[in-house]
Amino acid sequence: MATTTAELEALLMQRSLTDAQLETAANAAADFRILPDATVIKIGGQSVIDRGRAAVYPLVDEIVAARKRHKLLIGTGAGTRARHLYSIAAGLNLPAGVLSQLGASVADQNAVMLGQLLAKYGISAVDGAGLSAVPLYLAEVNAVVFSGMPPYGLWMRPPPEGVLPPYRTDAGCFLVAEQFGCKAMIYVKDEDGLYTANPKTKKGAILIPKISVPEMKAEGLHDSILEFPMLDLLEQARHVRQVQVVNGLIPGNLTRALAGEHVGTIITAS
Repeated sequence: MATTTAELEALLMQRSLTDAQLETAANAAADFRILPDATVIKIGGQSVIDRGRAAVYPLVDEIVAARKRHKLLIGTGAGTRARHLYSIAAGLNLPAGVLSQLGASVADQNAVMLGQLLAKYGISAVDGAGLSAVPLYLAEVNAVVFSGMPPYGLWMRPPPEGVLPPYRTDAGCFLVAEQFGCKAMIYVKDEDGLYTANPKTKKGAILIPKISVPEMKAEGLHDSILEFPMLDLLEQARHVRQVQVVNGLIPGNLTRALAGEHVGTIITAS
């Protein structure tokens, strides 16, 4: 049973924000999906954009065609340049918050480049406060490009070990999908999906068509195609309860995924 506004307001005025009864009441409040007809697409930095024209141009054509039937929020990854920056900054003993800022700068660059390629189709790249105009972009041209790195910057939560930012572009794109209440989250990578091991480093790895977050954790698939901390976000999500991973180097895969086909790997919250 949904909590009424009056009941929730009374608890907020009387209780600590960590009070168990208040948290239960807030959790029971009715959900509102801001962009329920939109899909978030994450274009991998290292897996797609870093490959240059051969990988990016066909995907641009596919996005332009798909936006005639789908509303698309297109997030960009950081990729190889960010990894180079991470290696230097980590060697200098800089903290995760600084590495987060550096990674964001590369994801921003990729968003600008992808936005320029899509500009002649009326598709713009936005950042920061520009995200507030996303509904207008979707209403007018059915698509918009954004940088996938969550803007934690210096406020990035430190990881349990090391200094690499635990929440990077996979997490940032998922958070956009979840907070806007989008209908789907698709990760465009350079592999056919999630495997039993990293297929780039281990021969004989087997493709997993569908798996849940608890199963991934139980099987210890930390060296997976997605950032592992992102799975905690998926497990706790209210709106986006599954994500799909597809190989963007194969023409048509993204279109099929947008149409609801089971291509690649589907990862469910439970």
